[in-house]
Amino acid sequence: MHSLLERARGGDPLAKMTVVRTLKTRVARMAAYYARCASEDADDLAQEAWLGLLEALPRLDMSIGDPEQFLVRHARWRLLDSIKRARVRRTASLDETAGAENMLDHAPDMLGGLWASEFVQELPGTQKAVLQCLLAGLTWREAGAQLGCSSANIAYHVRQIRRQYEDATEEPAIR
Repeated sequence: MHSLLERARGGDPLAKMTVVRTLKTRVARMAAYYARCASEDADDLAQEAWLGLLEALPRLDMSIGDPEQFLVRHARWRLLDSIKRARVRRTASLDETAGAENMLDHAPDMLGGLWASEFVQELPGTQKAVLQCLLAGLTWREAGAQLGCSSANIAYHVRQIRRQYEDATEEPAIR
């Protein structure tokens, strides 16, 4: 199997197909399991898992650990990131019968939204970019990759944003 993975890592299409065939059952079962847990489509999750696995293949280091486990782990991470993005994208449907009287019920929320937009505008550029990435549903790792820094840097900026929020509202941020 090691020589097959070496060839697949080098770009041999036949070796890649053999690796896919070998790991097909594991990836399908993993996708089915997470699909049941997260109420997602198993085929969509399997597709994300395959993308993660095939993206990790060129970075495979045969001298460290079990290479198959490395590939499956990257497939799982990609699949879980997909589930997280899907949860962020979901929104509650609006009630079509809601009239102007319901708008008054939401006035405090709208004022809070105005305050939040002012708060975001006053953030320094990097923190504003970090917040926009996270609100778009990116993970800390993905936000770091997009902004050209590590997830540890993202964590630092999130702590700074929380601190500024707590100072502005005089109440602890939700963790």
